[in-house]
Amino acid sequence: MKKVVVITTGGTIAMKYDPVTQGLIPAVSGDDLIEAVPALREVAAIEVVEFANVPSGHVTPQMMFDLAKMADQYAEREEVCGIVVTHGTDTLEETAYMLSLATKTMKPVCVTGAMRGASETGPDGPANILAAVMTAASEEAVGKGALLIFNDEIHAAAEVTKTHTTSCATFHSPGWGPIGHVYFDRVVFRRQPVNLEKICPPALVEDVYLLKTYAGMDAYLFKLLAEKPVQGLVVEALGCGNVPPAVKEGIEYVRSRQIPVVLASRVHTGRVVPAYSYLGSARSMESSQIILSGELTGLKARIKLMLALGLTQDVTELQKWFDN
Repeated sequence: MKKVVVITTGGTIAMKYDPVTQGLIPAVSGDDLIEAVPALREVAAIEVVEFANVPSGHVTPQMMFDLAKMADQYAEREEVCGIVVTHGTDTLEETAYMLSLATKTMKPVCVTGAMRGASETGPDGPANILAAVMTAASEEAVGKGALLIFNDEIHAAAEVTKTHTTSCATFHSPGWGPIGHVYFDRVVFRRQPVNLEKICPPALVEDVYLLKTYAGMDAYLFKLLAEKPVQGLVVEALGCGNVPPAVKEGIEYVRSRQIPVVLASRVHTGRVVPAYSYLGSARSMESSQIILSGELTGLKARIKLMLALGLTQDVTELQKWFDN
């Protein structure tokens, strides 16, 4: 029988109601999770490894990077056909994208979680774990990068985002949709993610900040970050890459300190493109050698920049990573 390694990190999927605090707290071990889903025994032999047991808001990029290394270690074993990572949903898309970039294995790495705790009515964790293990055990999942499995849908890590604070149908890939679905008897893929890439530096550069542009924003925060100085900055611009004049001034101040700046968009879908030439447009900042994020959201552009900075500080080389 195929073997799937389930790496647990905590999150709602591993929480129970605590009458003292009157809220959900980490309480369920990895073995408890598997025992709650007897159907797993018909899919694959399961080996449980506990990486952490924390809310996903406590997961740091360094933990995500270390998790990628752990996934690779287990994937090297010949008898292991795939990896499943259980994780809280708040930062799930960031961890999934980190795993997509920083793992070297071509075996499936499937990330899942839950919106309802283990002690709530109708918990979705068991069904999500089963779907993730079925996907990790599927030969068709090989070579598709890290995948986020939720609500019986399979999403590419680079495309998926959380869209609702409490709904079990919270994960969507705006503009693209899922790449496949999990049924009770099989896993079905309908498309192949393209431009899959790996960025595997010896170390992660965590000191990268993310700022979201808004109407009337000034240069104050940009100047503070430049003085720190940070190692990198991602800016979520308006539209296809436009910012208020004062933000342009702030970005250029950061660049004057030789700090790489990636321009993303706060819009859910579409590329950052130099379509306009007015003050504050992406084109008007080209002389500062800002890096355009393509279709990546600010959250994911930050993850990519952290990894790429572990290999180079040259903005021309960094842009090549984002051109992919």
